[in-house]
Amino acid sequence: MRAAVLTEINTPLQILDLDQEPPKGGEVRVRVKAAGVCMSDWHIMNGDWPLPLPMVLGHEAAGIVIESGPGVDHVETADHVIFSFRPHCGRCRYCCSGQTVLCIGHNDTPRWRMHDGTARVKLNGEPVNQMARIGTFSEEVVCPAEQVVKIRDDLPFSHAAIIGCSVATGIGAVIRHARVPAGSSVLVIGCGGVGLNVVQGARLAGASPIIACDLRDNKLDFAKRFGATHTINATAGDVVERVRAMTGGLGVDTAFDAIGSEQTALQVIEAVAPGGRAVLVGIPAFATRAPINPSQIVYGEKVISGTYYGSVRPDVDFPILADLDLEKKINLDDLISRTYRFEEINEGFRAMLAGEVARGVIICD
Repeated sequence: MRAAVLTEINTPLQILDLDQEPPKGGEVRVRVKAAGVCMSDWHIMNGDWPLPLPMVLGHEAAGIVIESGPGVDHVETADHVIFSFRPHCGRCRYCCSGQTVLCIGHNDTPRWRMHDGTARVKLNGEPVNQMARIGTFSEEVVCPAEQVVKIRDDLPFSHAAIIGCSVATGIGAVIRHARVPAGSSVLVIGCGGVGLNVVQGARLAGASPIIACDLRDNKLDFAKRFGATHTINATAGDVVERVRAMTGGLGVDTAFDAIGSEQTALQVIEAVAPGGRAVLVGIPAFATRAPINPSQIVYGEKVISGTYYGSVRPDVDFPILADLDLEKKINLDDLISRTYRFEEINEGFRAMLAGEVARGVIICD
């Protein structure tokens, strides 16, 4: 089968023919039908997250189960599924408390190999790693069965794919993690795929005002379609001062950094009102450090928190998000602003980096 493989950082993905082994116990094989183009993949491509290569990238996707290994009983052949890029053992302290994205039950093997430490795909007999143990830029994926979630058959695969990362992360950050109450004020810095879902998560929660901030006017136009009541172009003046001017001088109740940089982390901390919360959503480069002002945190009783994968519970939340989409309570039609063939995957990353899309999705035949 074919897969898009990163063989060297700062080079385009190569579509290569790989040999794939069948699923072992507790694993499934899934035919990929749609896969999102995400900044997290780019962080590996450009070396922000140094990971061992070669690697099949991709982590936001959906498909159809075509084979199951021994012991798999929660999905069957022909089931429609969304991939989860976080495994969950079901036994560790975090899984037992419902914090499955923090699972530590599989930390004894590399997160780019199967749970037995081996690879399921090879190139010329040599192992090829899979991003997050799934590597969904691939015609077919063999992965741990716990990393696929069955969903309703009438959900379009393109919508199912983006639920698996950007939608779950953005909406989850608001609803599951910050638990933003109705009527509270929100700031979202960064209006890419995740940030736009933070915006519509804030709208779903009943927040007001919802202030969206980005460097590009077209991204701010996207944000208005998803529920932003006010917008700020960060190139046109001090972001924090403008947020305070919009909120009676205090700042917002909750601010979300959907970028993951030193500057944006500091902006959300400074932009929240006394007693407010700054939430770090976007994953930064591993070397990023932010010099916060501790006295501001103490005197203002501000809270800083991080959320990974929107603090969601994929088995519970993916089906809920599917229902919300089909009930038109969230907007995924406008989120998918461009689709690509598998062979156009590098064009998808070019368009994402140029800020031309809300979310690009690869449609697989």
